[in-house]
Amino acid sequence: MTISGITTCLWFDGQAQQAADFYVGLFDDAEMGDVSHLPDGSVLTAEFQLFGQKFLALNGGPHYTLTPAVSFQVFCDTQVEIDHLWSSLTSHGGHESRCGWCTDRFGVSWQVIPRVLPELLGHADAEVATYAHTAMLQMGRLVIDGLTPPAGDSVSEPSAPVNLSPTHDPL
Repeated sequence: MTISGITTCLWFDGQAQQAADFYVGLFDDAEMGDVSHLPDGSVLTAEFQLFGQKFLALNGGPHYTLTPAVSFQVFCDTQVEIDHLWSSLTSHGGHESRCGWCTDRFGVSWQVIPRVLPELLGHADAEVATYAHTAMLQMGRLVIDGLTPPAGDSVSEPSAPVNLSPTHDPL
């Protein structure tokens, strides 16, 4: 058996071309691929790539919908990148969630994450990790400066209480 790669297929109800165009226009490292049509001229599939990852947008009809059970993580270096991406994804019918999660107008779920977040959450200093975790749970769009304890201060948890019970769903 020779496997040459994996392509992520995203199921849409008549919006495959619009979604592919949106994603290709949103990310710098993106390109549009082939578009296939049905005999009536409507779009069946639109191929595209984001950061070298292949995607196929399929107009499969109303039978299935997208869910946050599958999401795409985008790691950003700056707050400007986070803010731009967040705003673009949540505009025109998208919506914000918690902990850096949002859903775009096509129903695709995204995690817009500062590249430093995994380092903070796994920090050797448990107080720094706890601070970052507690702060993240209180945010929708993640704010890099809000994930780290104030410089020069002793570490204390962010002010607002957070429900950390096992049944609490942060999304």
